[in-house]
Amino acid sequence: MNVLKRKTTQNIRYGESRFKYFLQIRLLVVLLCVGLAYFVYSNWQNWLESLDSKPISAYALVGKTEFTDYADVQDVLLKMGKLKGFWGQDVKAIQERLESLPWVKGAVVRKVWPNRLSIWLTEYMPVAVWNNTEFITKEGTVFQLPMERLKNNTLPYLGGPNYQSLKVLEAWNQIYAGFKAKNLSVKGITIDERGAWQVTLDNDIVLKLGRGEWKSKLERFVTIYPQIEVPEGKRIDYIDLRYAAGAAVGMADK
Repeated sequence: MNVLKRKTTQNIRYGESRFKYFLQIRLLVVLLCVGLAYFVYSNWQNWLESLDSKPISAYALVGKTEFTDYADVQDVLLKMGKLKGFWGQDVKAIQERLESLPWVKGAVVRKVWPNRLSIWLTEYMPVAVWNNTEFITKEGTVFQLPMERLKNNTLPYLGGPNYQSLKVLEAWNQIYAGFKAKNLSVKGITIDERGAWQVTLDNDIVLKLGRGEWKSKLERFVTIYPQIEVPEGKRIDYIDLRYAAGAAVGMADK
């Protein structure tokens, strides 16, 4: 009986020894794989660059752009310094630089063998001038664009705090449609920090509406506007509708 116990104990120890040896081998293999992966990762960019024989030196602006031309893209690329080759160049860096142009909404940059770039740009499209120096999209996004690049000079003039941009745009759409139905033309509206509204007609008459609800005030304006008598040599400068009834009319010299 004692002999059998010793053999069993020896077999168990032998099995444990093999298992520990297997774990050590497995751990060593894992460490080698991790080390190899780190080495490849840390040197990957250098290996790619070693495959390049010449830097990227040409690009194509794909698709139609309204405000961006080849000179803009060239200026962005020149500011990045000398580009790397097909394998080594990171296109994400180029994409981020192009998207830094304030009127560019997004950019897609692809490398074309052997040394070219294909660039696709999407731009913000203005529906109105915002605060006289910026522009606004139909989604209410405020962005910058050099005025000389604007081909459409009939955009309305809107204004207010940037966080109110969408609210102002929605009000503009309602007021413009309502006035058009009454054969009146409006060229801009603004709201100030206090929430006071102003509407500017196409003849530069300013309607002061004040804060809060403005629809009934505009309806009152439509009623009294034809009844206003303008003295000779004068013109209507503003119509103040911030009253419960009626309006105050301000005159100016022609």
